[in-house]
Amino acid sequence: AVAAEGRGPVFYSQRRVGRGGREFRFWKFRSMVADADRIKAELAERNEAEGPIFKMKADPRVTRVGRLLRRASLDELPQFWNVLKGDMSLVGPRPHLPSEVATYTEEQLVRLSVQPGLICFREVSGRSNLSFERWIALDLHYVRCRSLRTDLSILCRALPAVLRGDGAY
Repeated sequence: AVAAEGRGPVFYSQRRVGRGGREFRFWKFRSMVADADRIKAELAERNEAEGPIFKMKADPRVTRVGRLLRRASLDELPQFWNVLKGDMSLVGPRPHLPSEVATYTEEQLVRLSVQPGLICFREVSGRSNLSFERWIALDLHYVRCRSLRTDLSILCRALPAVLRGDGAY
């Protein structure tokens, strides 16, 4: 469906920052137009998020198929490759861009002490509806309280969160 909708690759990759500040290639199904990174600069004044992140509820770069993929979190499936390679785990703070990590405070850098994950507290607590400060607070809470029990709790909450689609844009 991604290939049929328009030009460009089916997969999208970018550099993300993992445990200990190590960068790795992060994979997704492409949910935006092929030149989305270039267009992002043109949309900077329409950013709806606070902090170093960029979010728009009605981002014009997202394709029709991309909206469906994002709503169901199917665009994230290629990240299982990152898990198999050891760049990510199933549960942990979502990996951020190097430009975002460059703005972290000393306290926020603590989130890099654990392996990034496919699913985290943010993903089951409202996703993009949460502020950047709340994302970081949830990540730091995970770092302090991580355990098998915490991971299982997050995993059990993942399917209902995806089905609700709260904050998936």
